Amino acid sequence: MPEHVAPKSRRRGRPRGGETGARERILASAIEEFGEQGYDGATIRGIATRAGVDSALVHHYFGTKADLFAEAVGAPMRPDVDVPALLAGPRDELGEHIVRYVLEMWERPEVRKRGVVLMRHALGNRLATPLMAGFLSRELVGRIAAELGTPDAELRATLVASQIAGLLLARHVLKLPAMTAASVDDLVAWAGPTVQRYLVGTP
Repeated sequence: MPEHVAPKSRRRGRPRGGETGARERILASAIEEFGEQGYDGATIRGIATRAGVDSALVHHYFGTKADLFAEAVGAPMRPDVDVPALLAGPRDELGEHIVRYVLEMWERPEVRKRGVVLMRHALGNRLATPLMAGFLSRELVGRIAAELGTPDAELRATLVASQIAGLLLARHVLKLPAMTAASVDDLVAWAGPTVQRYLVGTP
């Protein structure tokens, strides 16, 4: 290269030409960081430090912390991505739409398989339980509560999460006969009004 030509600078966050295994190191470090610090306590900077890379490289490979968490635990659904679109719909149909969205997603074999494994792991592992709780609290309950904007919004959103979790647990983990035999439409008809009341109704 001629002396008067400056070398091209590497774009921030892009992997170096010879840097191999960075993505795998980041993912392994994320699993450790989330396991030790919980979802809320874990940071992109901390994960980057563990992996020996720049924080921008973590964002380059995985995007947001929620993206990285979903990749690390194999989360079958992305409430941080999907819930805002659901909440943007008609307020008087929120309950039905949320229940239908979740149930129809879990009818997909690839989602159900990963979801059941994740739910069983979260219920039976002392480290995984608070980790999943933190993720759902921030990315699901927190987003619903922010949209509702009422003094009791967090309680309402938590009741929604408990209703949805109960449906999935009974239908796909415990496999209670009546729940597995019911159609999605039937379950939406039963549970939708309850979720709707949690969202906008009066106690």
